[in-house]
Amino acid sequence: MDDHPLVREWLINLINQQPDLAVCGEAATAAEAIRAVPASNPEVAIVEISLKDCVEIEWIGNLKKACPGLNVLVLSVHDEFLYAKRSLRAGAKGYIMKREATQKVIEALRKVLHGKFYISEAVAEAVTAEFVEGKTLATCSPTEQLSNRELAVFGMLGQGIGTRQIAERLGVNIKTVQVYCARIKEKLNLDNATDLLREAIRHCQTQNQ
Repeated sequence: MDDHPLVREWLINLINQQPDLAVCGEAATAAEAIRAVPASNPEVAIVEISLKDCVEIEWIGNLKKACPGLNVLVLSVHDEFLYAKRSLRAGAKGYIMKREATQKVIEALRKVLHGKFYISEAVAEAVTAEFVEGKTLATCSPTEQLSNRELAVFGMLGQGIGTRQIAERLGVNIKTVQVYCARIKEKLNLDNATDLLREAIRHCQTQNQ
């Protein structure tokens, strides 16, 4: 599931070239995916978390509800150090970035297909270091301390989406979005809305590098 046709075409060709793998469907939006998955009953769904009609990490849980036995592999442009653990906690079996070589994508897919977890060596080392060193939320980077919903709002602000549009996408009222913004400013130690917008734009630019 990806909203870029070229990415879907590349994935379909890559997977169908494997003698033991086959694509049974594709979707451009979260809504399409949630409708199609139960009907096609795939063993693995490869998903991008940032689709226009979904709330990033939250839609993994929605997809799992639609098909509880589904194995989910996230293939994303988003920084794995910020999103991999969140995706796994939401129900995904693996996380790999789009910049990885095709061989790594197939390796991740096969692992997830067999019910195993997949994250990059770098993320695995970071998780191990956090466990060994007893790293807590308070010692994480400020952005890591944002909740999934706050991180989604932060990302949408950085994309130039206004609070009214954010509220519509999240299915909440504007005051709720304003509360999220206030929490983000507090956690990131930002003084005002201008600083929040500037930092959100910087965050999005970093994610797209």
